Amino acid sequence: MMDLATLFFVWGLASLTNATPLILVTLGETLGQRTGVINLGCEGAMLGGACAGFGAAMATGNPWIGMAAGAATGLLFAALHAALVLGARANQLAAGIAVWTLALGLTSYIGRAFVGGKVEALPSLAGTWLTDLPIIGKGLGQLSVATPIAVLLVLAAVWWLERTRTGLSWRVAGESALIATENGMSPTLSRLSAVLVGGCLAGLGGAVLSVDYTQTWANEITKGRGLVAVGLVIVARWNPRLVLPVCLLFGFAETAALRLPAMGVDLSSYVLSALPYAVVLVALVANQITFRPGAAMPADLKRVFQ
Repeated sequence: MMDLATLFFVWGLASLTNATPLILVTLGETLGQRTGVINLGCEGAMLGGACAGFGAAMATGNPWIGMAAGAATGLLFAALHAALVLGARANQLAAGIAVWTLALGLTSYIGRAFVGGKVEALPSLAGTWLTDLPIIGKGLGQLSVATPIAVLLVLAAVWWLERTRTGLSWRVAGESALIATENGMSPTLSRLSAVLVGGCLAGLGGAVLSVDYTQTWANEITKGRGLVAVGLVIVARWNPRLVLPVCLLFGFAETAALRLPAMGVDLSSYVLSALPYAVVLVALVANQITFRPGAAMPADLKRVFQ
């Protein structure tokens, strides 16, 4: 029983580590969609953050500068999306795809200089008070500081939306821009700030992926994680409280794909690579059948699909 519990704990920590970049981009997309703006360009913001973060970390030797560069780059791509959607009134889906395509082209070109490079990862929790905890302390010491930062950001987002006046204005903007305006709120400002925060988190998630998780650069390194995040927002029912558990689904599946061959499970590498995405697809279908997620979707967000 103890061995089984230890195995579960180890897999849980590995799943949380694998899910950390996805937690950040999913949280950002959740906040944006709560104000009524969907951003398929979060894949581009994440990809841009991964490229800029890795390049900055490689040039300076400082992973924290890489994190800052990644977040700033994600912010820039989000600003472009906001300019198209809120400024030019472009279709949100088309604008997101345009931003994603732009980021893909830029990172494919700029990232050529980073291929084969290596960077220093963020520090781990080793040496902190967490490692003094009984039983679990040793395992926690192996986690990167990026993981508790992501968890704390989720908790902060829950508090922000539910306990602050600005968070209330974001939620009202997502339900009805007209009602928000009638109550002295600015839905445009709420949406702009939410999209920018979402882009910043997506870029940060990309930087964590390249600088801290893989410590290397590869073309299209995100492998669709930003688009997966858009689907996980639906599974989480646009509730930041559920971001962590739904992202752990992907992290657990990715951990399984990496560890099953070592356990003697003979599966094609293509099947294993597709496993995390298949799990998300199953979760989406199950969520659609069981919980009717459309009922939880912000009212003004529904207009995007009409």
